[in-house]
Amino acid sequence: MADSGKIPTTEKTINPEIDTRAVPSRSFLLRWMSTRAAFILIVDLVLIVFFTLLSKNHVFFSVANFKSMLLNGTEIMLLALGLSMLLGAGEFDLSLGSNLVLSSVIGANLMVAVGGGQTVGNQLPHVILTIFLGLLICLLAGMLFGLVNGLLIAYGRINSLITTLGTMGIGLGLALLFSKNGQDITGFPIQLQSEFGLKTIGSFPVPALLALAIAVVLWAIVAHTKFGRHTLAIGSSRVAAERAGLRIKPHLLKLTIIAGGLAGLAAFVDLAHFQTTVISGHPNDALIAVTAVVLGGTLLEGGRISIFGTIFGVALTMILRNGLVIAGIYSSYQLVVVGVVLIIAVGLDRISVYRRSV
Repeated sequence: MADSGKIPTTEKTINPEIDTRAVPSRSFLLRWMSTRAAFILIVDLVLIVFFTLLSKNHVFFSVANFKSMLLNGTEIMLLALGLSMLLGAGEFDLSLGSNLVLSSVIGANLMVAVGGGQTVGNQLPHVILTIFLGLLICLLAGMLFGLVNGLLIAYGRINSLITTLGTMGIGLGLALLFSKNGQDITGFPIQLQSEFGLKTIGSFPVPALLALAIAVVLWAIVAHTKFGRHTLAIGSSRVAAERAGLRIKPHLLKLTIIAGGLAGLAAFVDLAHFQTTVISGHPNDALIAVTAVVLGGTLLEGGRISIFGTIFGVALTMILRNGLVIAGIYSSYQLVVVGVVLIIAVGLDRISVYRRSV
């Protein structure tokens, strides 16, 4: 057959001007360096240098100071991780700080009741049982708090912001009632602090290592499991997720229980750290957690979760708070700085959403 002069189909579809098959893809490191998490990490490093130079005798850059930041940041880390998962599905939780306080009060009351509240040779009877039950009740109280939030949000169809604003007040009020008008509770095993709260492996506090381990687990869930994909799908488009057959309400309930459980664990860490409840010490925890999560690149509307970004965001808030204290800045100015950083974080979030829409 004579050649018709037509170009074969396999050749005709290739345009040498747009053919990118020979162009090597960017390495993982280069792709990661373009993320918000990498940007926040760089900011963290810059702030460390800044506060080190600013502090007297460069005390900011010391093992003791970094250990203090890790300890103080553990509870915020746990709250922020739970919030990250919720925001990934487009939901919010302002009640995490109240959940922490209420769970710590319930856990402390139980430990005092089980142990008798009296030390015997600097030890409480039934030490292991007392601590185990304290951990268990903190987790259960936090998860129950999250369950209530989830029922109201998923099945009651109440806006998550309004729901958790209400349960925030309820939780704090109950904590005051269960603690005799806000009196902090003491009298549980000193081993809780010595063998866990202030325990270190090398220079790393055990509670901080636990929080990092949980962060890795959540990252794996988000990146490699059906649960993580469903969470992001719900946050990206709830209507599309429903049409795809996803069970939205049970999934949201699971997320609020997870966030509540992490708040309960943060409550137990709080008891172990200070060897007492700190009822008045967590008024801004939810604000700081939101700041860290949004700074790290998790979208307020949902559809994207950055676990490592959350870690670096928490680090940034701790570096700022600690650095300002060492620099002698009054606490009122520290609140101003946190507020400004939150506004900046939301601004970055808006820019990110705009770029995705164009």
